[in-house]
Amino acid sequence: MSFLDDIFARLETVGQIPILQELRSNDAHQAASVQSGHDLLGMIAKARSFLSAKGLKKGDRCALLAHNSVQWIAMDLAIMAEGAIVVPLYARQAPAELVAMMKDCSPALICSRDAALRDGILQNWQAAPSQVLFEDVFGDNSHTAQRTRSVGHPVDVGQQQLADSDPVTIIYTSGTSGEAKGVILTAGNVSHMLGCTSARLDALMQNKAAQDRVFHYLPFCFAGSWIMLLTCLLRGSSLTLNTDLGKIASEMRVVAPDYFLNVPALLERMRKAVDEQLWKTGGVVLSIYSRAKGAWVRKQAGQPVFADSMWLALANAVVFPTIRKKMIGSHLKALICGSAPLNVETQLYFLMLGIPVLQVYGLTETTAICTMDDPGHVEPGRVGPAISGIEMKLGENDEIIVRGPNVFPGYWNRPQETAKSLRDGWFHTGDQGDVDAAGNWRIAGRIKNLIILGSGHNIAPEPIEEELVHNLPGAQQVLLVGNGRGFLSAVVTGDVTREQVQAALEAVNPSLPHYKQVRAFHIYKQPFSIENGLLTANGKLKRDLIAAHLKEEIEEMYLVKQAS
Repeated sequence: MSFLDDIFARLETVGQIPILQELRSNDAHQAASVQSGHDLLGMIAKARSFLSAKGLKKGDRCALLAHNSVQWIAMDLAIMAEGAIVVPLYARQAPAELVAMMKDCSPALICSRDAALRDGILQNWQAAPSQVLFEDVFGDNSHTAQRTRSVGHPVDVGQQQLADSDPVTIIYTSGTSGEAKGVILTAGNVSHMLGCTSARLDALMQNKAAQDRVFHYLPFCFAGSWIMLLTCLLRGSSLTLNTDLGKIASEMRVVAPDYFLNVPALLERMRKAVDEQLWKTGGVVLSIYSRAKGAWVRKQAGQPVFADSMWLALANAVVFPTIRKKMIGSHLKALICGSAPLNVETQLYFLMLGIPVLQVYGLTETTAICTMDDPGHVEPGRVGPAISGIEMKLGENDEIIVRGPNVFPGYWNRPQETAKSLRDGWFHTGDQGDVDAAGNWRIAGRIKNLIILGSGHNIAPEPIEEELVHNLPGAQQVLLVGNGRGFLSAVVTGDVTREQVQAALEAVNPSLPHYKQVRAFHIYKQPFSIENGLLTANGKLKRDLIAAHLKEEIEEMYLVKQAS
């Protein structure tokens, strides 16, 4: 049996119990739609009938271009159940980039949620394959006959049985060259990962029989987000989908989840919002909070607290529980965080409030996960031990390399890239790290040039740097920075003015998706050179050395931008 069989069986067992809801109305207390296990099975059956009528065959690629929704989930499961390969795409990405990915994988069908997304593709690809909208599949006038499903037989008779080696998805990730690569994940990869994630959540929930309450806002086209979705379906959790990022704070309080998946950028915003609110409130509460916070910092540094311990005790009794309830609700057992490095101070801050932050580390090529924090023992600043059944070790230059059933079989249509990353059965992550005696890993930084924002977006800097240099005749070099931060910034060398750099950004940014836009810059008059040690012998930027050399200037650039 495959993971799909297990998920369908769980949906059948769940029956009429609600498992999915979308928050789409203006009132966070009202969900636009609530779906039970049987409802979702009915939607999957309807989608499968539609796809079969379209002639979709085993091994065909089917692009899925839409924002998160219950319909997205039904289409994803239906495509895999038909034996086809899902190609999930980021709906906010530039149409030209999406077209390049689809041309690479040659989908037999493109499924979009709305006409605007479809039209963006058609404007950039006149020879695009057949395209359908979700309303064609699920609408009242879809003219598709729903397949018969009887209790005890949740999977249609015509289901394509999946072997462990069968590809189920191709997820595109940016390479250091800026050219997107399609990561192939198999049924075996996913089945192994779901067993690992569910076991960790069993430990977190202490095997309680009640439904897990989960809040979700990250796009399903990202590997980690998709694995969380499938894990929730496998567990029969109550999963609530946020569809408006501006309402995350209010909606998470209404949902009051047991846990949910995060990126560091949101946790940083939550931390900042609490501090700002308490400073506005002032009075005794602020005094208790400030003294307790200072005591906590000193305690973590191994310094004596003595008299200040009373403030910690008072805050734990009066202030911190109120913050927790107002921030996230009363049921939260932990925050789960991945996709980019998390500042250890932020992890310790939430721990002070009584909220464990469980870190997850991995890449799309490792089915999203290599390590997961053990809920029973969290080591701040580290990302936990390797998941069950896989091996991790350090290679040359302390690069983390991984072997196991979670490792992808290769990149789509890129045998040379596959050979570079997969050597002797080991996947080379491009990350540097170390591991302690207890087996907990720490991520020290990237070997590759790829920039990973706090939002989890992976960005190859070279194409953007080249475009900016092209628009700045007086510039010698442009270096992008932003690892773990909320946005990209640029260091520009040469004889240029602020007005010229601003004009170049205004020329380049509109053609880029929001997360690739450069929002701040610093002019450094002295060019990077071999002589000053900031260029290699063949003229390449020594990025880490430059970042260290200009650490104060880069910090100041972000502080000024964030304050403006």
